[in-house]
Amino acid sequence: MTTQVQTEEVIRLRDKAPVKSESLSQMAWRRFRRHRLGVLSVVVLLIVVASAVLAPVIKPEGFSKLNPAVRHQPPSADYPLGTDAVGRDIWARLLYGGRTSLTVSVVAVSISFTIGVTLGAISGFYGSWIDILIQRVVEIVAAMPALIIILSFVAVYGANFTNTMIILGLFGWTGLCRFVRGQVLQIREMDYVLASRSLGGGSRHIIMSHILPNVVPYLTVSVAFAFSATILLETGLSYLGLGVQAPTPSWGNMVGEASSMLNLRDRWWLWMPAGIAITLTVLSINFIGDALRDALDPHTKV
Repeated sequence: MTTQVQTEEVIRLRDKAPVKSESLSQMAWRRFRRHRLGVLSVVVLLIVVASAVLAPVIKPEGFSKLNPAVRHQPPSADYPLGTDAVGRDIWARLLYGGRTSLTVSVVAVSISFTIGVTLGAISGFYGSWIDILIQRVVEIVAAMPALIIILSFVAVYGANFTNTMIILGLFGWTGLCRFVRGQVLQIREMDYVLASRSLGGGSRHIIMSHILPNVVPYLTVSVAFAFSATILLETGLSYLGLGVQAPTPSWGNMVGEASSMLNLRDRWWLWMPAGIAITLTVLSINFIGDALRDALDPHTKV
């Protein structure tokens, strides 16, 4: 009888024990750690980024050192990834090319993020004619033939490192703008936002303190996919000769070596390392985006 009373007392105390609440970020981090492919992708991406950032330490001689005596040399002990047509080390160019491609992508996505989040927040929060005007601009930009605009931009301003970042940034913000607008339209009707407004909170205070902090966690998923798409766009532009120009290496113009049938067939080391780097980076970012999406959705089982 005593044991039964003690058991009932334990159950009663357990039921009365306060349940520890979990924030969105804590829940997302806990669920993300269970996503094995997402965690592995983070490790791979960190290795890629660290290799690019530490390129001057790993290869202090730089990427442009010429040695015609060893031109078109396949991978060897002295040159782990071989050499190109003028004897430059492919390993060094791969590392520095990663710096270029990742920098272009980070800056371009930052431009898109700034424009998209700003216009999306304004459009969703204020509504009315402001919303209509911004959404018409979004539709016009989204309907533009990107390749023709890029060709025109390059013809006028030239193809270089800076212009590649600008042109990619100016064409990648429309999706982010629409996403943020949709989120803001939902959040602005929440009780805590209405309470802040009734207490005299200004529009800027409400947007910065209540709306954007609740949008950003979900926005990270869109940014992850935008980042991988930008890497592929930079690769395509550089491959076509419309992006980063030689002698500055980028993964895109290194893959461009495959445009020659001889290189594609017999000199695989000229283009395959960059192709593998692009594939690993893009897949890692996409898997991280998938893991974040699952982690932020409480209805998804991880």
